Amino acid sequence: MSYDQFLLSKTQLGDGVGFEPIDLPDYLFPFQRHLVDWTIRQGRGALFADCGMGKTPMTLVWADNVHRHTGKPVLVVTPLAVGFQTEREARKFGIDAGISRDGEPVDAAVTITNYERLEKFNPDHFGGVVCDESSAIKSFDGVRRAVVTEFLRMMPYRLLGTATAAPNDYVELGTSSEALGQLGHIDMLNRFFINAQRTSDTRAGGRFGAKNKEGWRFKGHSQDAFWRWVSSWARAIRKPSDYGFDDGAFVLPPLEYRTTNVEARTSQPGTLFDTPASGLQEEREVARRTITERCEAAAAAIEDAESGVSWCHLNAESTMLAKLIDGAVEVTGSDSIEAKEEKLRAFTDGEVRVLVTKPSLGAWGLNWQHCHRMTYFPSHSYEQMYQAVRRSWRFGQTRPVTVDMIVTDGGANILANLQRKADQADKMFDSLVEHMNNATRVQRTRNYNTGMEIPSWLA
Repeated sequence: MSYDQFLLSKTQLGDGVGFEPIDLPDYLFPFQRHLVDWTIRQGRGALFADCGMGKTPMTLVWADNVHRHTGKPVLVVTPLAVGFQTEREARKFGIDAGISRDGEPVDAAVTITNYERLEKFNPDHFGGVVCDESSAIKSFDGVRRAVVTEFLRMMPYRLLGTATAAPNDYVELGTSSEALGQLGHIDMLNRFFINAQRTSDTRAGGRFGAKNKEGWRFKGHSQDAFWRWVSSWARAIRKPSDYGFDDGAFVLPPLEYRTTNVEARTSQPGTLFDTPASGLQEEREVARRTITERCEAAAAAIEDAESGVSWCHLNAESTMLAKLIDGAVEVTGSDSIEAKEEKLRAFTDGEVRVLVTKPSLGAWGLNWQHCHRMTYFPSHSYEQMYQAVRRSWRFGQTRPVTVDMIVTDGGANILANLQRKADQADKMFDSLVEHMNNATRVQRTRNYNTGMEIPSWLA
């Protein structure tokens, strides 16, 4: 081992386990070829590309290259009802792919299934795996997460693709790292962070300032090392110019949030009028007490929409919205997998005027550029709202997108919290892109070649 190899081994960077790209087709935009080239050479990596940046063609090209390299099919795992969309994209770009629901690979380069069916598949049958919208994995129950984790562990080639890797909590990057066989989540925390709830150390903070929701903060002087490490297994992009390419057609139309404040017909017990709720228990009480008022406001807001989505969180909200909105189709958690897929497909194809569902069921991975109107009942989850809005407000959308936020006086604190998280997410992504650009430049130019060989006992 040379001295510069020894130093590299101490940086937690590594050179990847991939191979020389076999085919980077011309239909990829220049920035997409740049990213796909890196993911193939990396072998096991993450692609944090914003909605509409072309994650599907990029991951399909990656999968096709892995298939050609290994001689085995590649499994692409998607959120519910996204599989048919992925299959269409594969046909569009001339990649051989098919959907499997029974656990057997199809006679094609790429087999597509959803997370709910992953336990039916044998990892030995595949040369690699793509986890589409991988940030959704953390919301699965323990059994489902264990199935995904175990399947990934057996794969020589792995690719995670998502738009919101860690929208307001960069410590969550440890989940992706562990899935790719990098540092485990706990090892990552111990290496780069301190628990601010257990120590009075005031040296941490730096650019990111206050601790995150779990109380973890960067160790002093560890931020640059952390982002260099992340950039060794991940790439993040919101627009082509993040990597020096021309933005071209990748410019989003306007997005308008319209706030409708509804008054509860019954006030809080012991009060003459509603005041901002304090704590989750009071917020839930206000939400349940104003279901009728909020659903009526949402139905009125989307009444004239050619096509729209009405997002909700409670079963009672979903049921009432479906009754109040003309032409609405409701997707519920109690629907069978097949029924959910069919309803989401029908809306995607324009056969349904208004879709009523929860972000947890329909906010991941689907392309709804045909729709530019939606209503939303705010909750504290920034990621759910981001994903819901970005089903329509994404590259390829040609019309301004309008989101009607239906709120109450009692839920005023929720909007303030969402804005804080949105600002934090923007700052985090800015830093993520900046550090990745800096780190890749350093990795290309740094040269520790001193001609020195270290003793074998030190190596």
